[in-house]
Amino acid sequence: MGLSEDEWKRILTPEAYHILREKGTERAFTGSLNKEYSEGVFQCGACGMPLFTSDSKFDSGSGWPSFFRPIVHEGEPARVKEVVDHAFGMVRTEILCARCGSHLGHVFPDGPHPTGLRYCVNSASLGFSKEN
Repeated sequence: MGLSEDEWKRILTPEAYHILREKGTERAFTGSLNKEYSEGVFQCGACGMPLFTSDSKFDSGSGWPSFFRPIVHEGEPARVKEVVDHAFGMVRTEILCARCGSHLGHVFPDGPHPTGLRYCVNSASLGFSKEN
């Protein structure tokens, strides 16, 4: 999605813009989707791309929604892009929406089976649609 930053500012709330476009972080345990365990799909909060399903969500105790894998369909490009993040004197793996490039959070190698990964995502980086 080739929107300008001015267009994103008009579309997103100030908090969502800060997190999704300026790589901010919400405070732990404050996000609206941290304790959301209904069946459904978590989408990019900027462009709506489906990113995670509820069956991959788990309570990591970190204070942010956590998933052990993104949605992957064989033969399709990845929906979550990973990039090395050197911010704050640390080396982490940042995760971005592959369609619009918005910041989602980070992925860590301390998640549950079957992947051993923890995709730690800001609630403000997500939308949620319950399954009927």
